[in-house]
Amino acid sequence: FIETPFSIQTLMMNWQQAIKSYEHYLKLEKSLSANSIDAYSLDVRKLQKYCEGLKPPVNAILVSMEDIQHFLADITDLGFSATSQSRIISGIKGFYKFLALEDVITVSPAELIEAPRSGRKLPDTLSFEELSSILGVIDLSNPLGQRNRAMLETLYSCGLRVSELVGLR
Repeated sequence: FIETPFSIQTLMMNWQQAIKSYEHYLKLEKSLSANSIDAYSLDVRKLQKYCEGLKPPVNAILVSMEDIQHFLADITDLGFSATSQSRIISGIKGFYKFLALEDVITVSPAELIEAPRSGRKLPDTLSFEELSSILGVIDLSNPLGQRNRAMLETLYSCGLRVSELVGLR
């Protein structure tokens, strides 16, 4: 007799049972919307499809950190963006956190998996020519026109965001 960290009932749990239990948990305990539950469930099902394609297929509770890393390498090769990969990792981490919470597993294989860093996009800016053409159509014969020109010149020359400009005194 070999002692294992899993009960026979736990070892018999398949992907469908685990995912259904996770969905119930998200609905009842976390009070998530149907769309959020579907998104998390879809993320876990992607891992399920990958693990069932392995030789031999890997059960939900027997997935290792290496299995998850290989899965993430595959979705990277398929062209998933860093944002999509982060969301998938979040769903998988939540799934294994749930299994640990329910004492189905003792340690989450996704615990040490890190999401890829998503680069921050720089905001769009106006060229000098675009700004000149905007300033050229402002009517400077009234006070509002003069105010608008001063605001645009300040905005452009100081590199301010609009929210920063309207907050000035």
